[in-house]
Amino acid sequence: MTDTVSQVLSLRGVEAVYDGIIIGLRGVTLEVARGSIVALLGSNGAGKTTTLKAASGLLRAEGGKVTQGVVEYQGRSIAGASARELVKAGMVQVLEGRHCFPQLTIEENLISGALVHSPSRRRLRERLESVYHWFPQLKGKRSALAGYASGGEQQMTAVGRALMGNPHLVLLDEPSMGLAPIVVAEIFEIIRTLNASLGVSFLIAEQNVALALRYADYGYVLENGRVAIESPSAELAKRDDIRNLYFGEPDDGSRRQQNHAA
Repeated sequence: MTDTVSQVLSLRGVEAVYDGIIIGLRGVTLEVARGSIVALLGSNGAGKTTTLKAASGLLRAEGGKVTQGVVEYQGRSIAGASARELVKAGMVQVLEGRHCFPQLTIEENLISGALVHSPSRRRLRERLESVYHWFPQLKGKRSALAGYASGGEQQMTAVGRALMGNPHLVLLDEPSMGLAPIVVAEIFEIIRTLNASLGVSFLIAEQNVALALRYADYGYVLENGRVAIESPSAELAKRDDIRNLYFGEPDDGSRRQQNHAA
């Protein structure tokens, strides 16, 4: 296959288990079109993180394994590929909780994201300046230890570190978790700009439905390790039952009835 493949990532009938007994995924099928932003929605335990790790090669590090199905990246099966190999090929995952190296400076954290490619000093500097262009707040904090940075700065550092490898596809796990709304909005605006200007594809696992659908082109809702609903984001956003069915929040009609009863 060549770069004309329309899907940068494809999962077909993927099943996964942990420790050989705990079922994490039950036949997940989804696609990320080249140059798109795709939202992966669902409550805690629905299988969002497992789906990302099944794609990125990180599942094995937690005692997990894909037992059935096919995972393809850039049109090729990546069965058995290591996370390092996939990073070199342009697929990078940003883990939930940011996971910066607290004892390193912000700039050292960013540099670590490029080392797998063994860049020249000039290329490394170019990549750093590119990340500082997208996240100017980090430039002024480049010498500060990441462990003392704010949650927003750590999330920017984690995303910036992923961008240092010049990826084709970035997998983001709960990027809004624990952050102030204004910081979350800033990060998602940068994601949209990177997608539009550089063509970077994103698969974003999120519990914040309204936020994710505002920026995504397409969405999948997971329930108990299965895809329960999939649709273009604009159509999902119109469905009042999404929050009620999969996130434990009553729809507007239910709220009106509750208010009336009160």
